[in-house]
Amino acid sequence: MKKKGATVANVENRPSPEHFLSLIRQQQRGRLKVYLGFAAGVGKTSEMLQEAHRLKRQGIDVVIGVVETHGRTETAGLVEGLPRVPGRRIEYRGVVLEEMDVDAVLALHPTVALVDELAHTNAPDSRNAKRFQDIEDLLRAGINVISTLNIQHLESLYDLVEKATGVKVKERIPDYVLGMADQIVNVDLSAEDLRERLSAGKVYPAERIEHALEHFFTQTNLTRLREMALGEIAHLLVRQQREKNGEDRGVSERVMVCLSSRSPNVEALLRKGLRLADRLNAPWLAVYIQTPREAMERVDAALQRQISNTLALAHQLGGVPMTVKGDDVVSTIAAFVQEYGITHVMLGRSHRPWYRRLFGQSILDRLMQHIRGVDIVVVDAG
Repeated sequence: MKKKGATVANVENRPSPEHFLSLIRQQQRGRLKVYLGFAAGVGKTSEMLQEAHRLKRQGIDVVIGVVETHGRTETAGLVEGLPRVPGRRIEYRGVVLEEMDVDAVLALHPTVALVDELAHTNAPDSRNAKRFQDIEDLLRAGINVISTLNIQHLESLYDLVEKATGVKVKERIPDYVLGMADQIVNVDLSAEDLRERLSAGKVYPAERIEHALEHFFTQTNLTRLREMALGEIAHLLVRQQREKNGEDRGVSERVMVCLSSRSPNVEALLRKGLRLADRLNAPWLAVYIQTPREAMERVDAALQRQISNTLALAHQLGGVPMTVKGDDVVSTIAAFVQEYGITHVMLGRSHRPWYRRLFGQSILDRLMQHIRGVDIVVVDAG
């Protein structure tokens, strides 16, 4: 998800600090720059700190809001010489945690603030639950922010990352957060080089190296994650070029994700709907078709809560959640498609459907007969 006018670059052909400064001066709202990588240790924080030193040498008021060195000597060395806003200490379950002091950064109001690890979850009793929300506060105040992010933390990639690596990523951010970025720099490194850095103790402490190499940091996992990162960057570059050329092909596209109370993995269906809409640069609507047998007075509290949570997740992912009542699923979808100008209808395949045979025809068969000129996408969300 990318907004108009943003730029994407590799580290090798990184835009100069002056280019970022020209963006800073264009508007009062703060600008966001993100160093994007595919795993810990590729050098995102180091690149961010090196840019901060260049900005400082040019007389720019740049401060560290928060930087996570993780005990890495190289990173700690780059912190030296940069002004740092003291963190806020929070005691939680007998442990003292330190988080960025957002209020102190706002009061200082620097030109540029470094805020590491965009997907970080803050300690309880913090100003915001997530660090990206802290960054939004800074941007609204007119403070420009440089941050870092690993690709696996994007919400829409959760299922793909789990399938590729077997890892359930706990800390995730909505895709729109990356879409706020005015500049994205791809910090790339080969899987082999990253494993060498890990083996040399440049990523994790010695006691964690062997476990990391054998589990998350396998050659296969890193290669897949790197491909995801490069794929996202390529997508952003294509969108940037289209916007630069004045092409807005997605303005007439609209995606409808059909929701069922029986979907075995509705989260995966919503994420796939989000990604389709993102590729089309189109709005998307998450529509629950409520038939008479699922009227609120006829279903139990657990099902009501499930449906409510599903629609809330759709909203969190950037979709428009809607509930539409109808006696017949197919005719209700067809009427909705016509009324809202839907161009893509997405359905989730499951073993208990939604796709059971009705009068000799499946719902999918009937949909294809009832709606014309619309792409029907059936995805495996099981």
